[in-house]
Amino acid sequence: MLRPTVTKVFPEDNYLLFLEFNNGEKKEFDVKPYIKGNWFGKLNDFNYFKLVKINGFNIEWPDGQDICPDDLYYNAVEKR
Repeated sequence: MLRPTVTKVFPEDNYLLFLEFNNGEKKEFDVKPYIKGNWFGKLNDFNYFKLVKINGFNIEWPDGQDICPDDLYYNAVEKR
C-alpha cells in the first residue's frame, strides 16, 4: 500500500504544520528540527514559514524547501 499523501496543510504556532492526508488522517508535524543552515534556516522567519503550500503530493515553501513525504506521514503525530 502506498503512503497517504497530503491534501491540506496549515501552518500553526511554534513551527508546527497541521496536515490532512488523502486517507482522512489528521496529523501534526514539528518542523523545528529541520530549521538549520542557510536553506532551511529561511523557515525561521515565521512569515515565510506560513507561506507553505501543497505541491502535488508534497508540501513546499516559495524558494523550494520541502520535506520528504515519508517524513511528513511517518514522523507526524496523530491529531484529534
